[in-house]
Amino acid sequence: MSEEFYRIKRLPPYVFAEVNAMKAEARARGEDIIDLGMGNPDGAPAQHVIDKLSEVANDPTAHRYSASKGIKGLRLAQANYYKRRFDVDLDMDSEVVVTLGSKEGLANLAQAITAPGDVVLAPNPSYPIHTFGFIIAGAAIRSIPAAPGPDFFTRLEYAMSYSVPKPSVLVMGYPSNPTAYVADLDFYQKVVDFAREHKLWVISDLAYAEIYYGDTPTPSMLQIEGAKERVVEFTSMSKTYSMPGWRMGFAVGNQKLISALTRVKSYLDYGAFTPIQVAATAALNGPQDIIDQNRALYKGRRDVMVESFGRAGWDIPSPEASMFAWAPVPEQFRELGSMEFSKRLIAEAGVAVAPGTGFGDEGEGYVRLALVENEQRIRQAARSIKKFLSKG
Repeated sequence: MSEEFYRIKRLPPYVFAEVNAMKAEARARGEDIIDLGMGNPDGAPAQHVIDKLSEVANDPTAHRYSASKGIKGLRLAQANYYKRRFDVDLDMDSEVVVTLGSKEGLANLAQAITAPGDVVLAPNPSYPIHTFGFIIAGAAIRSIPAAPGPDFFTRLEYAMSYSVPKPSVLVMGYPSNPTAYVADLDFYQKVVDFAREHKLWVISDLAYAEIYYGDTPTPSMLQIEGAKERVVEFTSMSKTYSMPGWRMGFAVGNQKLISALTRVKSYLDYGAFTPIQVAATAALNGPQDIIDQNRALYKGRRDVMVESFGRAGWDIPSPEASMFAWAPVPEQFRELGSMEFSKRLIAEAGVAVAPGTGFGDEGEGYVRLALVENEQRIRQAARSIKKFLSKG
């Protein structure tokens, strides 16, 4: 009898582990590593949110088990956010559930709705949980383009015609991680129409909804009439409110999917710490200045990165949204591949990035750069990279 565990066998070695280990070892030696690899915001929530956390944590009754589905006030606050931001009406009891970050929510929804052998459509490259959440649940993944262009629907049609069994779930996320692609309402209308025709469940990851750099705000797929018949959407407070360590996210939309996720979660967790949920409610209901401040912060860093890296000899496409840039490996290093290039950047330039292959095989030839260092550090990284590139 094999002693290999079924789900562990389905997980390849974590691509980022080697780069992370090199980064840790270099820092242990006292080296200064500029970390553009992990999308880990360096800011803090608004003071009134921290004050609310402290206030509630000082209440002796607040330390008991909380509500797995999320406290009523927080679910209402999320419903109100969708109304004022997207003009979408949500029932806080049947169409909203609080998750321990969007990553946990996506993984638990995969467990709730997937049977071994199901076929799931997911973008390539994409955030790893979009695929591996379903792989862990026993599904087979069929890749679709990450870019929301004409080829997207051609590949969808092909997948529906030639997959056995027919796909049951379509996963997508815009603004996307890692590519920073964006989608508009016309595209979402076609997705909803396609899902309705083919009886597909659609999972939309909207974690970067508030980090956009143009004049047009990022839309929600739930703005499309009838979308709630087939769509559930995940959002996160991590980047929007600088709360990544708080692990606060939401799933909203289709009642059947929300019910399935809620039921699975009821077996797995008791919900986030109540003071965190109350403070998250204060973030959603209170002054929203931090959203504009964070958007301006990331836009400034994006502009500095594109300009300074370009002068250093590495042309970085300017992302329209998200807190990431998706950059082709410089031509002279293309044959190395994204992993070896990333390792050399750490060793020879003191700059950490995320190898594109960690986001799927279509990510080979690219690296992801996170806008999580201040502008001075980004310029410092550019100077180091210029020396690195000059040595070839």
